[in-house]
Amino acid sequence: MANYFEGLQFNIIYSSRKSIAIELRMDGILVRAPKGMSCGEINAFIHEKRGWIEKHLVKMQDRKKDLEQIPLFTRDEIRELAKKALVVIPEKVKKYAPLVGVTYGRITIRNQRSRWGSCSSKGNLNFNCLLMLFPEDVMDYVVVHELCHRKQMNHSAEFYVEVERVFPEYRKCQKWLKENGGLYLARLP
Repeated sequence: MANYFEGLQFNIIYSSRKSIAIELRMDGILVRAPKGMSCGEINAFIHEKRGWIEKHLVKMQDRKKDLEQIPLFTRDEIRELAKKALVVIPEKVKKYAPLVGVTYGRITIRNQRSRWGSCSSKGNLNFNCLLMLFPEDVMDYVVVHELCHRKQMNHSAEFYVEVERVFPEYRKCQKWLKENGGLYLARLP
């Protein structure tokens, strides 16, 4: 069900998270809120972030126009990327795990719509097959990022100290993902 505040339409997903976040997506605004957070608190957060929201909505509209020119990936292309990733990514994990100083469990390649990778508490690693289309250093960064979750299952300052120790140029890769990642996700069928 859509919610409205100050002329903005948005959807809310309540979960066991600790903080509120806004996600601007091609199909609209999504607010992720902790269970039990009141509508008043959510509206206050949206009011506080309104300038940021409007600025980024304009950017997204421009990007949407660009995306209309780009064809969707075919199912066969996705399958081919996943096959390649099953060879390439485990090699990268094997290379970086000793540098991070961790072990890992199963490696899975998925066609994910919102993540480049994830790490379970058991050490199982999941990676997005679209990584195969990214610059090599960006792919390496995502692998290091997920391996560092074996030491810190969060995105704390300590987590990023560990990422930087192994991959000093990680900020450049984060920036690339932020600026370009959505263009790839938008091409998923």
